[in-house]
Amino acid sequence: MKIFKVLLILIPLQMAIPASTQTFADHWEFVGMAIEDPGYHVWGSSPIIGPDGQVHLFSARWPEETKFDPGWRSHSEIAHYVADKPEGPFIFSDVALQGSGKETWDKIAVHNPAIHKVGDQYVLLYISNNNPNQPPHPANQCIGMAVSDNLSGPWNRVGKDGLILKPPDNPEYWNYRATNGVNNPAFLKHPDGGFFLYFKSQGGKMGLAVAENLEGPYVQLPHPVTYNEQSVEDGYAFMYEDQFCLLTTDNHGMIKKGGGILWKSTDGIRFTEAEAGFKRINDYVNPDVIKNKKRHYGGDIVKFERPQVLLIDGIPAYMYAPGGWNIYGGNSTVCYVLRFVK
Repeated sequence: MKIFKVLLILIPLQMAIPASTQTFADHWEFVGMAIEDPGYHVWGSSPIIGPDGQVHLFSARWPEETKFDPGWRSHSEIAHYVADKPEGPFIFSDVALQGSGKETWDKIAVHNPAIHKVGDQYVLLYISNNNPNQPPHPANQCIGMAVSDNLSGPWNRVGKDGLILKPPDNPEYWNYRATNGVNNPAFLKHPDGGFFLYFKSQGGKMGLAVAENLEGPYVQLPHPVTYNEQSVEDGYAFMYEDQFCLLTTDNHGMIKKGGGILWKSTDGIRFTEAEAGFKRINDYVNPDVIKNKKRHYGGDIVKFERPQVLLIDGIPAYMYAPGGWNIYGGNSTVCYVLRFVK
């Protein structure tokens, strides 16, 4: 397959941020709140359109009484919400996946889902751990996969226990003994066949594992695919204008602190171009909207996290993103929705 031939010529390059009068970030228009689930913090929310035309969000949630942290790593589950249209409102449907509760790698909590359809199957990727205490967390974070014939489940973990990617055992690899494990999956069916699984690991760089078959085995590249000196988070992978794209956060200001980065690549392996992917929340909304904002997590910047994109006919249409601040003043985090305007 072409994707495996390309792996042999991987050469680390420096990232270029081209000057532009308009960026990907300029196309987003704030719509409002997609999910508010009373009594729960809501985080990464991954969208898909179902066979009935309804929009489904698979979101991480955990009881607000556990506090944001350590709640996300000790009590998170993946909840399923449904709406008649992309703007919402989204209504809780069911709990799709929880920690196994057994002596497995994903015993404790499941978090940051990514939902996709491959053939006739739905694919749900997630992260988890077997001990939320620090240490061993976050070095024990790994990536799993569950599949179902129906968006309402049941969801079956693939293979022996769902595990598809863990930190490498090879000491020559860039993320050997990674202090944050492998986490926050971004999944892409390659145009030429096979599957790309992007992830965050050591130093907040993005890595890549590839597989010929959906359920693996996934083989990790020995090098990262982004060449950032500052940490990024939460990639979402998609094809756009004949390029491979990764939409990540920009928490440390590579372009603008608190915004997002759209990484671009011609082969999906070397992401050497980047532009602003989205802006801070306050750049999209009137100051009066956020005058009662309440912080639940993170610093002083009112920003989006964990961006997930809904593609319609192969074109970005909506972005779903939570934030550490509830801009409406509520007692827990919520998920926001933005519309892509050409």
